[in-house]
Amino acid sequence: MMDLVGTEFQIKVWRELSRIPFGETRTYKQVAEAIGHPQSSRAVANACAKNPYPIEIPCHRVIRSDGGLGGYSGLGGVTKKKQLLINEKTQSNS
Repeated sequence: MMDLVGTEFQIKVWRELSRIPFGETRTYKQVAEAIGHPQSSRAVANACAKNPYPIEIPCHRVIRSDGGLGGYSGLGGVTKKKQLLINEKTQSNS
């Protein structure tokens, strides 16, 4: 994995994001639980927002528990996040 500069918590989150398979999503809460911080959904969302490599570390695969997209710090914002998810879902189902 690339050389990541961030807090210990952010790096934990980013490593977990890298484990989300192509075409799948996780909620912020699921990511928080996976890294051993089940009450830290908001902090996970903040770590996603600070992701230095938004495509390589696929923060676009993390959504809200209510099914909403949440934010996306990469170029194109939430519109791009939606496009990425649609493209991945389409490609993984072919």
